[in-house]
Amino acid sequence: MKILVLGAGKMGSFFLDLLSFEHETAVYEKNPQRLRFTYNTQRFTTMEEIEEFKPELVINAVTVKFTIPAFEEVLPHLPVECIISDISSVKTGLKDFYTKCGHRFVSTHPMFGPTFANLNQLQHENAIIINEGDYMGRLLFKELYGKLGLNIYEYSFEEHDKTVAYSLSIPFVSTFVFAAVMKHQDAPGTTFKRHMGIAKGVLSEDDYLLQEILFNPYTSGQVANIRKELKDLLEIIDNKDEEGMKAYLTKIRNNVK
Repeated sequence: MKILVLGAGKMGSFFLDLLSFEHETAVYEKNPQRLRFTYNTQRFTTMEEIEEFKPELVINAVTVKFTIPAFEEVLPHLPVECIISDISSVKTGLKDFYTKCGHRFVSTHPMFGPTFANLNQLQHENAIIINEGDYMGRLLFKELYGKLGLNIYEYSFEEHDKTVAYSLSIPFVSTFVFAAVMKHQDAPGTTFKRHMGIAKGVLSEDDYLLQEILFNPYTSGQVANIRKELKDLLEIIDNKDEEGMKAYLTKIRNNVK
């Protein structure tokens, strides 16, 4: 199969590595410097090269801010039968775009990233495939993610956004709060150092990605839950309520079983 990847960043390069030995692959990247780290694949910097390649599948792996603009740029240069796809963690606006684009599509979300995941050992990681996309496209990604040992779930666009609001916004907001009150420690404890490592990893992500995850329409409710829990915990602390603390610890230990 002829597969074109848009963007030679971390995830784009990851997909090229996965696919280039079984498929004829190419990558389109506006920044030639990034193409230095790609191999066993054709490297494109112009639309004319894409037209000559005639891809059967496009995987859009650019920064989330430019997902739709990248599609809009490349669509006029694709064969009508080409399937387009994204791996974006934020699906805002994509359902409407796909409905009007005139191409078959498939949307997925590998629920891991180069920041924390070991890309060579993904057996405990998850992937979401949007069930509103093209049947054959979904099968292709099921096979790909299955080979990686990922746990695969099929959600609608709406169900995906609700899941992301829970699974990403809660740890992101918790990390932001940690970073906001943090001060330098000359002799940090193990727990502090672990939280610091997580904070640095999260904050190394693209600003627009962090913004869009938090601006997800379902995020506000999750943040409100955090605010309520902090209020309850602060009340227990201020009152030195030993029984209340015991009950609170029991509750949260049950949540993480």
